[in-house]
Amino acid sequence: MTRLLNDFLEYITVLKNYSPETVSTYKSDLIQFEGFLKNSGNDSLTAVTQEDVQLYLADCFDRKLSRVSMARKLSTIRSFYHYLLLSGKITQNPAELVQFGIRQKRLPDFFYEEEMTALFKSTDGDDNLSIRNKAILEILYATGMRVSECTSLILDHVDLEMDMLLVRGKGNKERYIPFGMPAHVAMTHYLETSRKQLYQHRSKDHQFVFLNRFGNPLTTNGVRYILNEIIKKSALSGKIHPHKLRHTFATHMLSHGADLRSVQELLGHDSLSSTQVYTHVTPTVLRKTIDDFLPRESKKVKD
Repeated sequence: MTRLLNDFLEYITVLKNYSPETVSTYKSDLIQFEGFLKNSGNDSLTAVTQEDVQLYLADCFDRKLSRVSMARKLSTIRSFYHYLLLSGKITQNPAELVQFGIRQKRLPDFFYEEEMTALFKSTDGDDNLSIRNKAILEILYATGMRVSECTSLILDHVDLEMDMLLVRGKGNKERYIPFGMPAHVAMTHYLETSRKQLYQHRSKDHQFVFLNRFGNPLTTNGVRYILNEIIKKSALSGKIHPHKLRHTFATHMLSHGADLRSVQELLGHDSLSSTQVYTHVTPTVLRKTIDDFLPRESKKVKD
């Protein structure tokens, strides 16, 4: 990997405060791009042209990469050359004018309320791991936080008197998220019982809230494994992932009348447009809208 790539990765890590996961993705994308250039006979990152970028995207297409992956790779390349432009290493960003077809928007995948009830029920149990798993499921659903925010949560940032979390999100930006009674009960039970017992097995002292069976901080992959085990026990079909619970939180909030601006703040979105994707309408809400507002239907209810 060249010095230019190392400098850029240090820039987005130290000055831009990008998360380790984001930095790792940028690194992978840029190493792949650099490899493509070398295979094409171009050993200089500063001599890249717009045509080089377009040929790289064509190569990604030939390798049957998804449109989402291709759009991300183009964004990474554009960010890298923007950095080189600011640093005076180049005079023009070769990726700036490269166009990429708008990908088809898909509705966020989410759980219906009945499905969430089944998931919560599947975490019932008195053992340490079941108590922990219930707390994780409750707090992810109650706050809509990202999985990385969940695993990095520390004890000092949990206020059970105010039912409030202090969460550090993307770019190390902090926000407060309140949570309700079900999450309060689950978190209190976990912190007063299971966590104390799991913590006894730790390899070193720490403040992290959610622990694995060895008393060490739970990883994002650990949370994904736990959620997969929960859905297996629930007998629900389909897949589960931490972001699906984030989608579910936002969808349920908006379906029950929460305003978009508040949901944006709770999710930690910089732009309102990022939150607007959750304004899709569920079939249940559509049914209720027809019953309530279509004259013939509302008349039947009154009769």
